[in-house]
Amino acid sequence: MRYLWATASHQGMVRENNEDAIFPTSSGESSDRVVLIVADGMGGHVAGEVASRIAINAAASSGLSAGDRVAAANRAIREEVAREPSLEGMGTTMTLLTVEDGVANLAHVGDSRAYMSRDGELTQISDDHNVAAEYVAMGQLSAEEATSHPQRHMLTRTLGLSRFVSIDEISIDLMPGDRLLLCSDGLTEMVPDNVIAKALGDGAPEEVAWELVELANDAGGVDNISVVVLDVLD
Repeated sequence: MRYLWATASHQGMVRENNEDAIFPTSSGESSDRVVLIVADGMGGHVAGEVASRIAINAAASSGLSAGDRVAAANRAIREEVAREPSLEGMGTTMTLLTVEDGVANLAHVGDSRAYMSRDGELTQISDDHNVAAEYVAMGQLSAEEATSHPQRHMLTRTLGLSRFVSIDEISIDLMPGDRLLLCSDGLTEMVPDNVIAKALGDGAPEEVAWELVELANDAGGVDNISVVVLDVLD
């Protein structure tokens, strides 16, 4: 199989800086292993950028499995905090895919998301690690109510705050025609899934990636927006 991808990141219409980080930072095509990552940093004006950058660098440079890459990112942040204690409290989400031999391996922590579009149907393949999502899992809140719940931004899992972190991992067999999306919550807070699904239905990956950014900005762009779009080809 061949894989064609594009990435896009924008600070949005409100934030003064972009605490998101993505990998890779440019479009590409390959028949070999592909690594795709979105990280949404947190911890203040500078520290969020630091956390997401450290995490991306650690995860992208390793030759490990998807889950071990995310674990390496967590260790790298903790090591930086040990060197510079003033950075304590910085952290980041991470949603990472390794794609190889027709299989996508997802490793995920936080509330950035991974989606698959297959045969015109959009499916979220990652779980949100926030308080509102936990209420949904316990049956105390509907999925619709969770989209506006005041604790939807309160993360229950993130990289960088502790030595060990629980990482979600799944593997998906891919088919030609599949389209995968990784994104920070700057997209999903602004753009509902049905609009995302429509945007993913047409166009080349680079065109779609920037269209999604524009949709989020047109809706208010209250947060940084980062997306990675991957097409699975014959």
